[in-house]
Amino acid sequence: MLPLFDTVNQDEINAILWKACDTFRGTIDPSEYKNYILVMLFVKYISDVWQDHYEQFTRDFNGDEERVQRRLRNERFVLPPGTDFYSLYNQRGADNLGEVIDKALDAIEEANKAKLQDVFRNISFNSEANLGRTAERNQRLQNLLADFNDPRLNLRPSRIGGIDVIGNAYEYLIARFASGAGKKAGEFYTPAEVSQLLATLIDPQPGDRICDPACGSGSLLIKCAQQVGSENYSLWGQEANGGTWALCMMNMFLHGMNQPTIQWGDTLRNPQLLEGGKLRRFNVVVANPPFSLDKWGAENAIKDQYNRFHRGTPPKSKADYAFISHMIETIYADPTQNGRVGVIVPHGVLFRGSAEGAIRQKLIDENLLDAVIGLPANLFFGTGIPAAILIFKRQRPDDNVLFIDASRDFEAGTNQNRLRPQDIERVVTAYRQRQHADKYAYLATRAELIENDYNLNIPRYVDTFEAEDKIDVRAVQAEINQLESQLVDVKTRMAAYLRELGLDG
Repeated sequence: MLPLFDTVNQDEINAILWKACDTFRGTIDPSEYKNYILVMLFVKYISDVWQDHYEQFTRDFNGDEERVQRRLRNERFVLPPGTDFYSLYNQRGADNLGEVIDKALDAIEEANKAKLQDVFRNISFNSEANLGRTAERNQRLQNLLADFNDPRLNLRPSRIGGIDVIGNAYEYLIARFASGAGKKAGEFYTPAEVSQLLATLIDPQPGDRICDPACGSGSLLIKCAQQVGSENYSLWGQEANGGTWALCMMNMFLHGMNQPTIQWGDTLRNPQLLEGGKLRRFNVVVANPPFSLDKWGAENAIKDQYNRFHRGTPPKSKADYAFISHMIETIYADPTQNGRVGVIVPHGVLFRGSAEGAIRQKLIDENLLDAVIGLPANLFFGTGIPAAILIFKRQRPDDNVLFIDASRDFEAGTNQNRLRPQDIERVVTAYRQRQHADKYAYLATRAELIENDYNLNIPRYVDTFEAEDKIDVRAVQAEINQLESQLVDVKTRMAAYLRELGLDG
């Protein structure tokens, strides 16, 4: 039986998990070894829950093993015999340790098909290409199991209670992996502060269907769910990268999300979230799609069976408006459903012309655009460019558009900048008030947008120019005269000192 501790220290657990990464550093790229760490964390968690409940049921049923096993079959995740973390740890001396772990994952997936089908298919602990030859691979996996067997890494519900320790640890690891994954990081992670800002702005309500069509590891969907304040919501998403999709599924389960529906596939080429052969509709659609994605399928857009691109076909080298078009077509048209979209985009979306300019004009003419919010530079992993948040809504009460320039409010970091709580609060307050705020927010009329040729570049609306202080020329000249007088005096004294020393010649 595992020793229990009186208190749970999130920082300590995070540090143990980060130390476990030493097993792979220098061997595998962080964008790859994150999968091994996160899968093992998932197995450790469900094993601790299973053991915790096994002991509880044994007490409840006075040791009646048949009743205990019958009750365990109703657990959220079922663990077949020999597949739990501690069984794997006890087999750490096996010559085929990678194969042992892979077989356990296969059995866990098979026993939990409704939830975990295909979740482990993109990873193999027996991969020679990733983990080295047999002896090296076994040693690395033994070290990994030893790190996860740390008694402080006890994730039993009876110990952690209602604290989201495991969800917090998972998010911590994903963020750390993202910081070391370079450009690949943007494929699976949106910084927590940015996700929190967008979730607060879009304001999901009880009963809402919430969707992210480019959901990555699911952090933005989770923030939206937490924003609801109850469990009365449904989560939907789609992710093109199989490994990232698997991370998302585990992230959802470890955060205790309600039966999420996350599909694997390319949203633009093959949307999976359908209802009656048509696009499924949602109250809230949010996303941080890949910026200016090339080769997204423009050649098929004109014959798209869902008519998502009726406002025009975005350029084949930039998918930004393809994602925006998809998202808008998947919110409810019924005004009682309060359909709304929140999407993170590069600034080029605000002013680029040609096909994108035509689509932007139609979105504005349809009175769908609600707000444009400029963010600081260097917030996102893998790119230092500044981004913006666009909010779209159906059935808006007026045709004004709010512009917010939040680009100067952030905490500077060595590698990444980050939004502080006060920065988030300032944006949200300005968005809800929808009023002019000097050098920060501007409520533009439709006529002003038209006058600017539908260009949404934020400096056209929010004047952040800071006038330099006026210079008092007379005061400056007086100061110069005084300094020159002082200089003459210093030179005179210096000459006297040199004469005394016989150095004046």
